[in-house]
Amino acid sequence: MLEYLILGIIQGVFEWIPISSEGVVALASQFFGVVHNPVDLAIFLHAGTTLAVLVYFWRDWIDVVTLRNRKLLKFLVIATVVSLVVGFPVYKVVRNIAIGSGLLFLMGLALLVTGILQSKRLSFGFNLSKLAVVAGALQGLASIPGLSRSGSTIFGLSLGELDPHQILKYSYMMSVPVIITADVYLILQDHTLALDSWPALITSFVVGIVSLHLLLNLSKKVKFSIFAFAFGILCILGALVSLFTGV
Repeated sequence: MLEYLILGIIQGVFEWIPISSEGVVALASQFFGVVHNPVDLAIFLHAGTTLAVLVYFWRDWIDVVTLRNRKLLKFLVIATVVSLVVGFPVYKVVRNIAIGSGLLFLMGLALLVTGILQSKRLSFGFNLSKLAVVAGALQGLASIPGLSRSGSTIFGLSLGELDPHQILKYSYMMSVPVIITADVYLILQDHTLALDSWPALITSFVVGIVSLHLLLNLSKKVKFSIFAFAFGILCILGALVSLFTGV
């Protein structure tokens, strides 16, 4: 149970930072020797932080459900459809190759891409529908462990005229429908996933709801691209060591 508690803490903190929580959780789950597929487990643990997003932005969700904010509803629908269309085939591929040193290589390369995306701030004046397509596609690609979902979508949303607070809010909210869909699929595929990992879900929610406000403010001030580059290089070096030493 201890390993799941630790994985939940990792998910609860790293989800809000533009350094892939999925990649870190998948890597840590391999280190702990967790029996479930590391990619499946990493995706499933997003359920805890998804609940944190629902609670933290509860007023916005009420506006969406009651149709008081049709603009946000349209954005979420488009982003969700695009994310699922792009993300499902990507998930089916990486699920079978992201094991051992292969996961380290994949995560390292994806983190370098994340760092590049985070270091760029371009604006093309895209409207909200266009932003939904771009950010949705990037969120789908973030099925690749190491390619930060938050980092990628923040980059995509910054191509329009949204202010920093809106960018962060839209980035976090657009994850909810996709994660709910993905987790339902995973539970149907493996009923033991939820039974084994419930301690991680609880800790990821508790840690996530506590850290969300602090990390939202922090993410406006810190250049996380530096961390992404550094962690990506370390992952690639670790994969090379593992490959040549057999460790």
